[in-house]
Amino acid sequence: MTDSQLKEVLLRLGDDTLVLAQRLGEWCGHAPILEEDIALTNISLDLLGRTQNYLKLAGKLHQPTKSDDDLAFHRDPDEFTNLLLLEQSNGHFGDTICRQFLFDNFSLLLAGHLATQEVNTEIAAIAAKAIKEIRYHVDHSSKWVLRLGGGTAESHEKIQGSLDKLWQFTDEMFEIDEVTSAAIESGLFPDLSILKSKWLDNVMSTLTEAGLSIPSNVEMKYGGRNGNHTPHLAEMLEVMQVLPRTYPGTTW
Repeated sequence: MTDSQLKEVLLRLGDDTLVLAQRLGEWCGHAPILEEDIALTNISLDLLGRTQNYLKLAGKLHQPTKSDDDLAFHRDPDEFTNLLLLEQSNGHFGDTICRQFLFDNFSLLLAGHLATQEVNTEIAAIAAKAIKEIRYHVDHSSKWVLRLGGGTAESHEKIQGSLDKLWQFTDEMFEIDEVTSAAIESGLFPDLSILKSKWLDNVMSTLTEAGLSIPSNVEMKYGGRNGNHTPHLAEMLEVMQVLPRTYPGTTW
């Protein structure tokens, strides 16, 4: 794959974790219980660590070179390449858990391949370091899906509603375009059709145990990889980027 395609892959990996980290960070001080306040904040920090690593590598492929801060704080919404799923607003706690659950299971499978591929050793090292963290993320979100799905009638109804609302964004994780096709052909990415099958098996195992079902006849949404986002991203970035945009060049 070309340097341009590799740069795009790194941006996508970094943007995914950056946007989700920011969303989870919004729960700090607002989670339903103190334990979850700490847990969601720690998961956010895990994601930010991966963000920095991926965006630093992406920045080296820019001309002129850009820092991870440049890429995080000085791009407009249409320059971001994150999945639409991850920019959706936090909503209620069940919405956040469902979003996390759907992505965590994808993230673990992808990281498992990235950690063992030999096309790019820097990406392999980032993924290998992250796998232990992602396993915890999967365990955390899966347990909450089971708890909410198998809890009260209200909690079951709410988490089912979250799943119904967010499922439309899941196919984008496995979308194949020029960039992902090049990554697959090079061996950097796995076969996404196989990855989707494994992801669906893992997700359905937990959902079935929780008494939840995926919605049918859903019109899937795409566009995030090409910079076509929902209004949620612009609203989020306006808050996230306000200080470096207001005081450019400031060091803290």
